[in-house]
Amino acid sequence: MELYTIENLQGKEYKVLGIVSGSTIQSKNMFSDLGQGLKGIVGGELKAYTDMMEKAREKATQRMVKQAEAMGANAVIGIRYATSAIMTQAAEVLVYGTAVKF
Repeated sequence: MELYTIENLQGKEYKVLGIVSGSTIQSKNMFSDLGQGLKGIVGGELKAYTDMMEKAREKATQRMVKQAEAMGANAVIGIRYATSAIMTQAAEVLVYGTAVKF
């Protein structure tokens, strides 16, 4: 599966199959959250949260790709990511794009 953030592929003919998306909601456990809160006081990267969001983006992307493959696509163009806080200790990662077939 080819993934592109650009919205149009120059020099390639393709058929648009439709919008695809994937999402996940992730949270850290209470002890990790406490440790990250203390780290926030002194400054620096909150590595546990960085890792959590990286895994969430990967999982959401895998779900989007699975949906695109089910439609017969071999690429997704115009990919965008969005995040939002669901509650104090949880965040949603959403990825979406347009499934196409070359």
